[in-house]
Amino acid sequence: MTDRARYGWIAGRVLLSLIFILSALGKLANLGGTAQFMAAAGIPLTRLFLAGAIVFELGGGISVATGYRARVGALALIVFLIPATLIFHDFWTVSGLERQTQLINFMKNLAIMGGLLLVVFARDEAS
Repeated sequence: MTDRARYGWIAGRVLLSLIFILSALGKLANLGGTAQFMAAAGIPLTRLFLAGAIVFELGGGISVATGYRARVGALALIVFLIPATLIFHDFWTVSGLERQTQLINFMKNLAIMGGLLLVVFARDEAS
């Protein structure tokens, strides 16, 4: 692999992981508010799922960013994203501008999952 391609993969992994790392840090900075938001969305065992979300986002994000067990980290982030996307971006239950906003966020998460799948299935020298 050329240096250019190697640096491209590193930059791509870092950019892909930033949303998760920053989200986890935001949750840590506002545990109470995040727990209330999750409870309002009907999430049971809020503190447990909040802790899990932080572990998945921070651990998976750091893994993808650094390239250390990046495939495992990317899979963890996909596992995290599936229910998070279905629960928090349920565009089919709202209308108007909220529907458009949630559809955009839903599609953004699908695109992120696509990027994570590229990490999972990358050739060994690329990951």
